[in-house]
Amino acid sequence: MITIPTVTLNDGTSFPQLGLGTYNLTGADGTDAIVSAIHTGYRLLDTAVNYKNEPEVGDAVRRSGLDRDELLVATKIPGRDHGYDETIASARGSLERLGLDRIDLYLIHWPNPRVDKYVDTWRAMVALRDEGLVTSLGVSNFTADMLTRLIDETGVVPAVNQVELHPYFPQAELRAFHERNDIRTESWSPLARRSELLTERVIADIAAQHDVTPTQAVLRWHVELQSTPIPKSADPSRQRENADVFGFSLSEAEIAAISALERGRLWDGDPETHEEF
Repeated sequence: MITIPTVTLNDGTSFPQLGLGTYNLTGADGTDAIVSAIHTGYRLLDTAVNYKNEPEVGDAVRRSGLDRDELLVATKIPGRDHGYDETIASARGSLERLGLDRIDLYLIHWPNPRVDKYVDTWRAMVALRDEGLVTSLGVSNFTADMLTRLIDETGVVPAVNQVELHPYFPQAELRAFHERNDIRTESWSPLARRSELLTERVIADIAAQHDVTPTQAVLRWHVELQSTPIPKSADPSRQRENADVFGFSLSEAEIAAISALERGRLWDGDPETHEEF
């Protein structure tokens, strides 16, 4: 089994440096895949209401045989549930579907600024934390300005901001903001799915230099940037490959060479305009 190191969030929670994305892991096969990942060493499981697999994640937690406190389950509030009362109801629905007594990390999935309810949503999340139904609070796809507004209007700093982050979109300015404010960066689509990233010559050369795969080189790049990647895989061997990135390090020059691949977002994911309900 692979041991994945942790960092400490701003609320004192131990947070894995790499987790499992569960998007599209549904049904019995999805549950089996999540159990496989847990047995491989994954301790952070990332789901969302809109992934429609909270029951599978909860079943995997129970089937894993691990003590509940060894696993960190994250889920996300959809845009249709923004608002104070709506958020309270959404959280209770997630807990029921998960079959768990708490959510370890609760995220706002998208800010949906046109609707402009994310601050009220955040206030409800703080109340859920105070009630003991949620442990850590975070957001997803928030800009520095949006984070600043949350902090200024509520006094509560998010523990995590999960954003699109990969070598084509390294998000240097946002990561610097996170560092200044003690917010942990988390990377969705860390391998830039449906792109040619893993065939880039610079990544292949760096991987060969360390006797690892291009996938491992990219995931180690995330770790070096102090961001938690959450790659998704249903294949046990690929799960092991993805998690096995803590036995080598990249030099500053190698990190810079990978970051130099930057070319921008790959999908329609600008938080100022993208909406997801």
